[in-house]
Amino acid sequence: MDVLVAVSKVAKYATSESGDTLEMVERPGGGLSLVLADGQRSGRSAKALSNVVARKAISLLGEGVRDGAAARAASDYLYTYRGGKVLATLNILSIDLQTQTMVVTRNNPAPVVIVDNGNLKLLDDESPVVGIRRGIRPLIHEIPLSLGLTAVVFTDGLLHAGQRAGTPMDAVGSIRALMAEGQPNPEHWVERLVTQAVELDLGRPVDDISVLVASVVASSGSEVRRLHLQLPLGFKGPG
Repeated sequence: MDVLVAVSKVAKYATSESGDTLEMVERPGGGLSLVLADGQRSGRSAKALSNVVARKAISLLGEGVRDGAAARAASDYLYTYRGGKVLATLNILSIDLQTQTMVVTRNNPAPVVIVDNGNLKLLDDESPVVGIRRGIRPLIHEIPLSLGLTAVVFTDGLLHAGQRAGTPMDAVGSIRALMAEGQPNPEHWVERLVTQAVELDLGRPVDDISVLVASVVASSGSEVRRLHLQLPLGFKGPG
């Protein structure tokens, strides 16, 4: 089996940069972890917060610290850094080859959508944000790796899309529609979800939007690892 991962991000309209931060690290015992953090508000101040949270978590994960402990430490660090006056959301999605599981760690009111055996499951139990007090614990789910297992992680900008225009986004309904098209395709899924959200916001996103999709697919037979990235630079070159 292989795992495919895709991410799509867009900043709130008329802000200098997204307040969401995504980081990725290879796990010392095999596999990888992806950290998605969303800082309070938007723009540069939110980016600074999400950077603090994501980088603390990713540094610990890279040292072999377990996902739950890394999330708790990131929350405590933000609390110490800003005195409990700001908050952030945090998701960690790991492919753990030691346990052969997908680990979903959540400090985020927004749910995580899991597709397993062709069934959709919503991880939506109440989950506290990070940074508001010491000792905040995440919600953790471990799911055995199997063909077709897919996780869809997103920041709350996806849920807020369309509300101002009176046509709110139905994220779960959109994922069900994507499931009906056949086997999960992470790159296609993130593009469809973000594109739909931006369209519902009439081309002017009311919040930062980030969508992360990871899916276990049939092996390609290749041992080569690949990463593709597209980053808008925001300016034109000479000529």
